[in-house]
Amino acid sequence: MERFVEGNRAALQEHVRRHQEIHVVMGNEACDLDSTVSALALAYFLAKTSSAPKAAFIPVLNIPRADFALRTETTFLLREQGIPAASLIFRDEIDLGGLHRAGLLSLTLVDHHVLPGADAALEEAVVEVLDHRPLERDRAPGCQVTAEPVGSCATLVTERIAQGPPGVLDRPTAALLHGTILLDCVNLSPAAGKVTPRDVACVSLLEARFPELPARDTVFEALQAAKFDVSGLTTEQMLRKDLKVLSGDELLLAISAIYVDLEAFLRRPGLLQDLDAFCQARGYAGLVAMMISFNECNEPSRQLAVYSRHETLRSTVCQALEEATAPSLHLQPLPSPWSCVGAYAQGNALASRKKVLPILRAALGGPGAAGGPEEEVVPPPTPMNSLVEECPLAQAVPPLCPQDVLERVSRIAAGQPPGSPK
Repeated sequence: MERFVEGNRAALQEHVRRHQEIHVVMGNEACDLDSTVSALALAYFLAKTSSAPKAAFIPVLNIPRADFALRTETTFLLREQGIPAASLIFRDEIDLGGLHRAGLLSLTLVDHHVLPGADAALEEAVVEVLDHRPLERDRAPGCQVTAEPVGSCATLVTERIAQGPPGVLDRPTAALLHGTILLDCVNLSPAAGKVTPRDVACVSLLEARFPELPARDTVFEALQAAKFDVSGLTTEQMLRKDLKVLSGDELLLAISAIYVDLEAFLRRPGLLQDLDAFCQARGYAGLVAMMISFNECNEPSRQLAVYSRHETLRSTVCQALEEATAPSLHLQPLPSPWSCVGAYAQGNALASRKKVLPILRAALGGPGAAGGPEEEVVPPPTPMNSLVEECPLAQAVPPLCPQDVLERVSRIAAGQPPGSPK
């Protein structure tokens, strides 16, 4: 796997020069661990086994390179397996449209099966789909489609590799697939509502072939910790990692969820300049940073910071949050080093961002904010396991990280219906 990834860029350049087929394997725009590993592993398998010897099989990560650092569990697992980020090819580093117009592109989609509107012209280049969601549309007759209801797309890739020639699967590829399935399927916990017998079978198969793989609990806990680790990110990256934007009254308000203690956040060197630059570059009039951290007993703590250079907006937002009753946030003011930043301890730890957004919409006023245009910002946040968030905790408490449990309890309290699968 390592040599394959390291040779991808040279192979791409050589095939463009020689006007030869380039077969891209690409995951979805969220580019989570499942999409990334599925693309890497399937491209590697196809390169080893394909009957089209002149084609270059190139895995492409469907985000700009600058956003890769935000996918902390992905960067962690690839680094652990010796896959250098410098060797990866990202969406902004390959001209798929140009390759298609030149008649060179074949495209395999993993972990999704519908291209966004901006990529509609590439639809006719799609030759294969491998996804674990229900199909939303039919593909052309010549397109090979595998759409199976399993917990992780990496399970389908593992099955595909297992059906191929012996010896293709190496340890780094096995470790990537093993970790991805465990994370996606919540360490194979039945109570989480996502794992299927096929996911379990694939994890067992990988462990049988490579008995030296670390224990499941060790892998899962390390990946969960990496998913919420923002220690290596800049302030700008921390703010972008899980970001939503509300609009109203001709202004934009950013809301960032950050897994770090507020006191530590406010101590970051150059923080005020970073907040200024972040909002000015994107046209945000203000920012609400929602902090969540956990103590040694895994008890959650929530805090809020409200930043704006516009005193009227800052006062309006702070007042709305302080006086909110649906739900009450039970805010207690905390010291802030700057007058343009309001800081609070949030006594109601069950009031997640989903509960706070309606309060902020109403505070912004205007016809748009009340109805709520709420914009998902590109890049999308590192996706949570959606079925994990919706699992029925009343049946049993699965071995989830505290963040997942807290979010689920919050949803139950709101009486929200379950969402759709990942």
